Amino acid sequence: MENRIHSINGPVVKVKNSNQFLMLEKVFVGPNKLMGEVISISHEETVIQVYETTTGLKMGDLVYPTGNLVSVTLGPGLMSNIFDGVQRPLLKMEEQTGSFIEAGSEVSALDLDKKWDVKFQVKQGEYLKAGSIFAITQETKSIAHKMMIPPNTKGKVKSVKPDGLYTVNEVVLELETENGIKALTLKQEWPIKKQRPIKEQLTLDIPLITGQRVIDALFPIAKGGTAAIPGGFGTGKTMLQHQFAKWSDADIIVYIGCGERGNEMTQVLEEFRALIDPRTKQSLMDRTILIANTSNMPVAAREASIYTGLTIAEYYRDMGYHVAIMADSTSRWAEALREISGRLEEMPAEEGFPAYLPSRISQFYERAGYVENLNHTNGSVTIIGAVSPQGSDFSEPVTQNTKRFVRCFWALDKALAYQRHYAAINWNQSYSEYFYDLLSWFDNQVDPKFMKYSKQIKAILSEETALMEVVKLIGSDVLPDDQRLIIEIGKVIRFGFLQQNAFDDEDTYVPLQKQLKMMEVILHLHEAAFKFINKGRALSLIIGSGIFDEVIQMKYTIKNSELEKFEDLKEKITQTIESIF
Repeated sequence: MENRIHSINGPVVKVKNSNQFLMLEKVFVGPNKLMGEVISISHEETVIQVYETTTGLKMGDLVYPTGNLVSVTLGPGLMSNIFDGVQRPLLKMEEQTGSFIEAGSEVSALDLDKKWDVKFQVKQGEYLKAGSIFAITQETKSIAHKMMIPPNTKGKVKSVKPDGLYTVNEVVLELETENGIKALTLKQEWPIKKQRPIKEQLTLDIPLITGQRVIDALFPIAKGGTAAIPGGFGTGKTMLQHQFAKWSDADIIVYIGCGERGNEMTQVLEEFRALIDPRTKQSLMDRTILIANTSNMPVAAREASIYTGLTIAEYYRDMGYHVAIMADSTSRWAEALREISGRLEEMPAEEGFPAYLPSRISQFYERAGYVENLNHTNGSVTIIGAVSPQGSDFSEPVTQNTKRFVRCFWALDKALAYQRHYAAINWNQSYSEYFYDLLSWFDNQVDPKFMKYSKQIKAILSEETALMEVVKLIGSDVLPDDQRLIIEIGKVIRFGFLQQNAFDDEDTYVPLQKQLKMMEVILHLHEAAFKFINKGRALSLIIGSGIFDEVIQMKYTIKNSELEKFEDLKEKITQTIESIF
């Protein structure tokens, strides 16, 4: 029985009276074999969303079932690559079709001709379970790729090849399973919408260190955690994610450009290639995978791009790596869901988004986690999703529903961004629910004072915000000196601690010990100044000494390797204030 198109509505194609399709099955549509996915089945019709442009399709064109779910190919060669939303390598595509992707272009995700230098970790007769590592190859200078027994597979090794050079398609190991002999290559397939299995979910009590003071000190995120970066146009979402990609202590970065402008993805690609990874001293691309589904690419593929990136991240997590996903932006993904939903004539919910938007957002963020893998290694997937609310309106559905399912909320403020305050994270609207989960780690690995100082800094900022409301009404001159001191210390915190220069060699990344010392100096200044004005002396005398400005400049004047100079600065604060009569 032939399956022919009877309806075309943008990326949505319908086939009448067919029982040959599976739910979520990968299909090929029309003479160009456009890739699609079955999203609805009924007695009357099968609905397919096509991941490529449907221009040129016509009624009566054939649809070809494959019997397989939409999957990604996993194996050596993923690292340093840039893929589109359905895992076609864009550089290979350019070689074949030029600068514009031709409809129906099919290119293997992995290089089938490249030979990998493989070292085998198992012997004949050894019993292997799902997830067991049977071979290792150096994928890039930074990342060793570990070949694993696929999930739901186990058995005794019947034969294994000697160490040597192999392509991803060559059979390198044969396993005697309950269902017969299973031949394994260096690659495997996995459905993008199915979470890869794990042994156990672990507690999220280890921070992802970013080197960004406002994050690490005030609103930290755990490895395996979830965070949202909501902000309007120009507030620095992409810039902040670039900083995370470069400086965070994740082993691998998966950057998903979902519906963003093409020039932004070009910038990411060019910058990451030029950057040297501070951890490995190799190219940053050696531990980065880019998924690009730009705003001019087919809208249906935006949904696939999110799941493609997630599945690749879980694959490397299974090897024991800590992976950070940068999704930029989930709002464009939600808009794609809205467009497809409209074409399916589904009942719209708030602002036209489908009623299942919250469940889709939760399914995405729930795939994060710090886990024990099937091979007893520990790994994590941390998801940091940018949200682009129209007009910076945080009450719109995508931001509100994202807020329900993430535990870190870094709200970007347009006013701060226009003041050149980077990172433009509004400390009054942001929060981290990991703060108390990470207390023990900071106490043991850094200093028990770190989180104590953090609470004091946040308390001063909160008090300053309340006082600024009064200042707007009656001015600062009428405030008593103890309250004016809070405003001055708040200014020191904002400009000297929270504001960070991504283009300064010393300030772009700040280790935790320096962050601790900076908070200590600021709080020492607050304490010394408070004692001074408590003796009835004027705050203006301290301000006139210039010590406040000197503390603000410490992020530049004291290098990351010169922490002993913070003690000198504290001593200078004490002497300066004591010398004022």
